[in-house]
Amino acid sequence: MTIWAVLPAAGIGRRMGSSIPKQYLELDGVPLFLHALRRLNCVSQIQKTVIVIHPEDSHWANYKSLVDAEFAGRILVVSGAEERYQSVLNGLNALQEVAKDEDWVLVHDAVRPCVRTRDIEALIQQVKHHSVGGLLGSEVDNTLKRVDEKGTVLETVDRQAYWNALTPQMFRFSLLRDSLQSVVASGLSVTDEAAAVEAAGLRPLMVAGHKDNIKITHAADLLLAKLILDSQVGKDESE
Repeated sequence: MTIWAVLPAAGIGRRMGSSIPKQYLELDGVPLFLHALRRLNCVSQIQKTVIVIHPEDSHWANYKSLVDAEFAGRILVVSGAEERYQSVLNGLNALQEVAKDEDWVLVHDAVRPCVRTRDIEALIQQVKHHSVGGLLGSEVDNTLKRVDEKGTVLETVDRQAYWNALTPQMFRFSLLRDSLQSVVASGLSVTDEAAAVEAAGLRPLMVAGHKDNIKITHAADLLLAKLILDSQVGKDESE
């Protein structure tokens, strides 16, 4: 099987409150996107990774030579767009000359630096024979409350049917491209690739991943990610 990867890194990090996009914030002197890229690069089945950066990105140049040297021949950099799904579509379009319709594509958040390589490999193994594709996820542990616009609790929701959506998310090249093109054409707004596939009437597979695959959204998440990365050093990722 042939697998490609797309790493959307075109966000500007509004919620982070940082002076630079959060994918360039550093942990142990390494930007978040590079942590994520290295985790993907450990998966031998991935042929090439497309990094999608903002059209007005002024930070990429600081890391270009480093990335070129470390990932020679396995990286392609293209411009993204304002919305994530548009950026991912740009990444897929950059692969259309080399990717076949039946090839697989892994899409991973550039600000998820702690994803375990074994989780990515488990996703590939469980999804490769699925008719639609799937994504990593984790079960919801906390009690869920549904509230109104004023914050008043309306009901307690049964959490057993709910999962946190993680990345990577894995779909056939043509299926994902067509689903994202339909989203763009219809004017819908989706927050991940699975939602675009769901909008096409398809049902992805949820694959259990570790809860330490966190997304860096707020400043406090950096400290947590640091602790997670430190705990993973020298350990079996299955622990």
